[in-house]
Amino acid sequence: MKGLLNICLSICLLALISSCAKKEAHVLIETEFGNMKVLLYDETPIHKENFLKLAKEGFYDDLLFHRVMKGFMIQGGDPQSKDAAPGAMLGGGGPGYLLDAEIGSPHFKGALAAARTGGPGNPEKKSSGSQFYVVQGGPVNDNQLNQFERMKGIKYSDAQRAMYKEVGGRPDLDMDYTVFGEVVEGFEVIDKIVEVETDRSNRPAKDVKMKISVL
Repeated sequence: MKGLLNICLSICLLALISSCAKKEAHVLIETEFGNMKVLLYDETPIHKENFLKLAKEGFYDDLLFHRVMKGFMIQGGDPQSKDAAPGAMLGGGGPGYLLDAEIGSPHFKGALAAARTGGPGNPEKKSSGSQFYVVQGGPVNDNQLNQFERMKGIKYSDAQRAMYKEVGGRPDLDMDYTVFGEVVEGFEVIDKIVEVETDRSNRPAKDVKMKISVL
């Protein structure tokens, strides 16, 4: 009887540990236009743990959304953007390392994805260690999704098609960049930021600063 009790206790302990390990991780991206609550995916552990680490260290505090494109996305996370002079070219900075790609999730509106260097110099599609973007995108129809399926050799599920048609996004980016989270609150903040005035490099004329904390 005592042995059976010990087995039951062990099973309960393992279940508790497993439950804790699967606890959802959220971060809060604060801006003057409002806040975005973001869920980080367990399916992309490298990017998830790196983002949490940097956020806990305060790495992102006072950095800029240095690249803003209506109908596309808002991008930030370049450490060189902190206290950057007006008109300075940004987008080339990082923490000094890259992340292995964890590509798979679609680019629905609100997707949090890792920026990266494109072209033949990055055949493995490794991600920037700190730069990220949040997708705005636009409406997507079945014909467009069919085209991207043929071009990219992928197949969207019925649920994914429904999401693209209902909330929009950028399926042209699928299978090329790592999506490692999604906005769950504050979608309107994306729409506000993409409306700001920008220069020819898509940098906002007035700095859009961020602060990121772990919830």
